[in-house]
Amino acid sequence: MTPPRLLIAVIEDEEHLAQGLLFNLEAEGYRAHHEADGEAALRWLLDAARGAPEHRPAAILLDVMLPGRDGFSIVRALRDSGCYTPVLMLTARGRSEDIVAGFAAGADDYLPKPFDLGVLLARLAALLRRMQWQQSNTLPAHTLPATNRFTLADHIIDLDALEIRRHHPQDPEPSTIHLTVMEAELLRYLLEHPGKIISRSELLENVWHVREDTDTRAIDNFIVRLRRYLEPDPAKPIHLLTIRAVGYRFLPEPETAH
Repeated sequence: MTPPRLLIAVIEDEEHLAQGLLFNLEAEGYRAHHEADGEAALRWLLDAARGAPEHRPAAILLDVMLPGRDGFSIVRALRDSGCYTPVLMLTARGRSEDIVAGFAAGADDYLPKPFDLGVLLARLAALLRRMQWQQSNTLPAHTLPATNRFTLADHIIDLDALEIRRHHPQDPEPSTIHLTVMEAELLRYLLEHPGKIISRSELLENVWHVREDTDTRAIDNFIVRLRRYLEPDPAKPIHLLTIRAVGYRFLPEPETAH
């Protein structure tokens, strides 16, 4: 039996661009669904997430500037609802601040307009491969490569599964926090550089791959979320420290006063 073709949601209000994307996605073997209005798109995406698997999109191509509701608020609402479908944002605004704002909202990748169709299809395929690999990964946690699995206090950070599992002695069952791709990549970078003071510009270049002289506070949104996931008291962090006017420092073991 032939497996069903993957469904791709195209949320784009420029009719000529949307029709071109729909035609080329179909030509590549995907199914495609189009929405042009932000509010209508969010309703459709939330309904699809609650519906039958064959009606759920495998990925979302999402324009930033839309009538009714912009792309940033759409992806934020999806993540808040527990929908972690990969999102590739399409934006005419290529400034570093806009790119990082998209990632902060929960997007997995971005592509500035105008873009090359081949690049878009390659980025889409990469997102789908990552998601399919995660869904098929049934290895026990202890068999995962050490470089992709970390322990921090009562948290197990599984970067391959995009999850943080917390098992506190007082909790009857472990709790699971789902990470976006970019949350996981930022966390990976911090985990791989314990104790080092890392500037915002270094994170922009090595995590977001933005190579402009831009020091944006948008990264703070990611740090706030990671603190909520990992810190005993997010208001008084002991692992993810802010270094004033510079950046951040990750401490696997909290510093003790002497």
